[in-house]
Amino acid sequence: MADLPAPVARALRRLPAPACAYVYSRPALAARAATLRAALPPGASFLYAVKANGHPEVVAALAAAADGLEVASGGELALAVAAGARRIVFGGPGKTDAELAAAVRAGALINVESVFEMRRLAGLGLSADICVRVNRAGAALHGSHAMTGVPTPFGVDESQLADALQAVPPGLRVIGFHLHAVSNNLDGGAHAAFLTEAVGWSLRTAQAYGIPLRVVNAGGGFGVDYESAAAMDVTPLSRVTVPPGVDLVLEPGRWLAADAGWYAAEVLDLKTTHGRTFAVLRGGTHHFRLPAAWGYSHPFTVLPVDDWDRPYPRPSVSDVAVDAVGELCTPRDVLTRGRHVARLRVGDRLVFARTGAYGWDISHHDFLRHDPPDFVIL
Repeated sequence: MADLPAPVARALRRLPAPACAYVYSRPALAARAATLRAALPPGASFLYAVKANGHPEVVAALAAAADGLEVASGGELALAVAAGARRIVFGGPGKTDAELAAAVRAGALINVESVFEMRRLAGLGLSADICVRVNRAGAALHGSHAMTGVPTPFGVDESQLADALQAVPPGLRVIGFHLHAVSNNLDGGAHAAFLTEAVGWSLRTAQAYGIPLRVVNAGGGFGVDYESAAAMDVTPLSRVTVPPGVDLVLEPGRWLAADAGWYAAEVLDLKTTHGRTFAVLRGGTHHFRLPAAWGYSHPFTVLPVDDWDRPYPRPSVSDVAVDAVGELCTPRDVLTRGRHVARLRVGDRLVFARTGAYGWDISHHDFLRHDPPDFVIL
């Protein structure tokens, strides 16, 4: 339990049984943002990608610590405005007319995804600076999800960029490019090389098409490894050179928020079936879907709870590998398989670290209609 911060352990011990909660730490968010800021080269800025964790307290903490917020829906835009974000960038391939209008009213910089989206924006009678999202040719970075260089719904195909730039309607001013390429890259040196190449490509492309380049938005993609303590080293980013007058925008989400969150669920039952031992939790993939979605086993720490006031024996296992499974009526409700425990009892609490990003926000909350977890903000 040495890797569980004392304030988190205290907060989880105070929860009534059967405990189930997310804990988010504002100091941890601020510290992560400060680490990134110290690594950035002159001329670079960073926005928190709200999609990683849209809890209002998390959004407010990172609105204060980052240079702004990146949003991908009208709901996220409203969160960013409420949080008092200094800057807002609005992206995503499926913006509605109402969302486009709201983004312009909020002063957001819009990353347009297609010629038709530009026409819809202009057709609303709106005037705005925009960046064009480009799906560039060729492989960019290794990660969990490729956004460019492969067929995806994101951005304008690079081979169609010339026609797209010629089709920009009056009232819209292209001031840069959005070049987000991958999710969850763990190689900081490779990421720095990608940023350098992205800046160079943007300078050449802007010059070729007479665009007054002010923004190179390289998106996010800073990775963390959920099965170890590894994460992308951001220090190589300091080697990137940003030309005068250009803002190199980065939009990390996972890297900023993951290590500021913990998901805890109490053990409701222990059983051995066909040779495997299961810890059945008050919780599961309807709260924390990522392990099932990505097919990995998320590590946990056992938080012992010694109180036992029931008149019957307390189930317990020792020196055994357990599968941590949830309360849903499906065999796919699995958070961890085969993790060794020295001792585990019904009533103890399993704590899953590195769950501050893409945890609650991407999960299927309403399946079986179980109560949601508590949310504790430190």
